[in-house]
Amino acid sequence: MFPALAAVLLLSSGCSGTSTQGKSAGDPDVVLADPYGTTYEIFVGSFADSNGDGIGDLNGILENLDYLNDGDPATREDLGVNALWLTPVFPSPTYHKYDATDYYAIDPAFGTLADYDALVSACHERGVRLYLDLAVNHTSVEHPWFTEAAAYLGTLPSGQDPDPAACPYVDYYVFSREQQTGYEPLGGTEWYYEARFWSGMPDLNLDSEAVRNELRNILGFWLDRGADGFRLDAMTSYYTDDHARSEEFLTWIAETVHQKKPGSYLVGEAWENQDAYAVFYKSGIDSLFDFAFAGQEGVIAQAVRSGKNGRRYVDRMIEEEELYASMSGRYINAPFYTNHDMARSYGYYAKDTQNRVKLAMALNLLQTGNAFVYYGEELGMRGSGKDENKRAPFPWKDAAVQGAEGEADAGAAEGTAGGADGGYLCAGPADMESFDYKPCGTLEEQKKDEQSVYNFCREMIHLRARHPLIARGRTVLPSETVIAAAELERCPQIALFIRQDSADPSKQLLIAVNTGAEQQEIGLLQDQGHAWSLSESLTTGTDHAELDKGGTLRLPGYAIAVLE
Repeated sequence: MFPALAAVLLLSSGCSGTSTQGKSAGDPDVVLADPYGTTYEIFVGSFADSNGDGIGDLNGILENLDYLNDGDPATREDLGVNALWLTPVFPSPTYHKYDATDYYAIDPAFGTLADYDALVSACHERGVRLYLDLAVNHTSVEHPWFTEAAAYLGTLPSGQDPDPAACPYVDYYVFSREQQTGYEPLGGTEWYYEARFWSGMPDLNLDSEAVRNELRNILGFWLDRGADGFRLDAMTSYYTDDHARSEEFLTWIAETVHQKKPGSYLVGEAWENQDAYAVFYKSGIDSLFDFAFAGQEGVIAQAVRSGKNGRRYVDRMIEEEELYASMSGRYINAPFYTNHDMARSYGYYAKDTQNRVKLAMALNLLQTGNAFVYYGEELGMRGSGKDENKRAPFPWKDAAVQGAEGEADAGAAEGTAGGADGGYLCAGPADMESFDYKPCGTLEEQKKDEQSVYNFCREMIHLRARHPLIARGRTVLPSETVIAAAELERCPQIALFIRQDSADPSKQLLIAVNTGAEQQEIGLLQDQGHAWSLSESLTTGTDHAELDKGGTLRLPGYAIAVLE
C-alpha cells in the first residue's frame, strides 16, 4: 500500500512546461477499496449534455468517464478521482432537484433508470464509487404524499382534526392551525405547513414511523441498485435548532444504511461552526464536510491570501483531527474547498490568481480523509452571487454555434450539444447571469497548456493517489530531530508537517508547502534524525524544489514537496 518512492516528480507551470522523471513519476495510482481518496462533485444539469437539449444528463457523465477516471491506475491522462457525488437526480420541478417528487426514479431531463444502471456499472468497472445526493428534510409540494395530504385537509370541516387512518400522508408532514415561524399557509384551508427553506419544500415529519419506513425503503432501493452511499443534505435542519434530535435521526440513517450494505459511505452537510458539526460524528456517520477549511473565509483561503500562514494551516489540521477523533474512532474527514452553494475560488484572490487557485486546491487535497473537488474548480472556473452563477456549464470547449436554449446546431455531430464545436457543453441554469465563467480557458485549451490550472490539479490528484498516507495518515508536527524549532518559526509561510501511519509510525511522509510567492529555504536536520529524501515536487513556476546533501530544502513560491 505504500510503494517506495525514490525520485522526483517535477511539474512546472512556467514556460518550460511539465516534466516528469524517475520512479515516483512513473508509479501507478494506488487503488483503494474504501472511501479514502478523491471524490468529484457533479452538478448534473451543468456537466455534460449527451443529447443536445442543453441539460447535462447521466449519459453525458457516462460518455466522459475517461476524463474523470479511465480505469487504468498507470495512466495520468485522466483526472484520477475515485468517486463521484451526483447532486440530486430524482424527478423535481426545479433545476437543482433538491425537492423530489419521486424518490424511486430518475428525472427525465437526466435520463432513465437504465441510464443510471449503465453509469453505475461503468463506474464500478473502473473502481469508481458513486454517491447519490439525498434530501430527506423535505420534499416538493408536488410530491404525491403532500398533494394527497393537502387535498384531504381541504375536505375537513373547520375545527376537525385530521385522521391518519383516513389519509396516512397527513402524518408525513408537520401541519398546524397556527401560523408559526417557518410555516406557510395551505391555500384553501385553515392549515399551515412547516417549510423552513421555502414554500415549495414542505418539511417531512421525521418522527413519523411511516416516514422512516418510506426512507428505509428508499435507501434500500438505491443501495440495491448499486449506489455506494449518500451525501445527506441539510442535516442541521432535520429538527430545527435541535441538534440532539437531528443527531438521533442521523444515527438511525447511519445504522439503516450500514446494516443494509456494509461498506456504504455517508457524508453529511452540517453548515455550522466546527465544534457544532463535529458532534455529529457521534451518530456513526462516516464523514462530515469540513466547513472550517472551505470557502472564502476558511483556513485554506486565509492561508493562501496571506502567504504567511502555513503554520496555522498545519496547526488547524492537527486540532481538528484530535477533535474528530474524540467524537468517533472511525471518522473519515471530508475536506472540500468549494461546492455548489459557494462562490467559486477564482474570485477569492485579487492578484496572482491562477497560482493561488492551484495552491489552494493542493492544500485541500493534502488534508486527510476523502477530499472533495467541485466540478470545474480544476479549471479555475468563476461564479458568485446568485446560486445559478455557481453552477455554470462545464466548459469542455468553446461552442461555435450556441442556441438560445443550448440546443445543438442542426449540423452537430451525434452525441454533442451546445453547437457544432461545443462538445458536451450545457446551456446552464436558466437564470444564470451572463459573465465569463471560464477565465482560465476551456478544458480543451487547458489540456494543451502545461501551465494550466487543470494540469496542476490533475497532477495533484494523482500525487495524492500515489501516496495513500496523505489520505489515511494522521498529521503531526516535525520534532526537533527533524528541524530546529527556531528554523521552523523563521519561516511562517512554510507549512511543514508529517503524515504518519497511526498503526505503524515508522511509515511517514514529510510534506512541505510554500504558501508564499517567493522562494524559501528551510534547513532539515538530516544527521540527527531520519535522512529525508525528496520524493516528489509539484510547483507553479519554472523552478523546482531541491534538497541538498546538507538538508537544505529550497521551495519555490507556491511549491509542494513530499519527502520520505
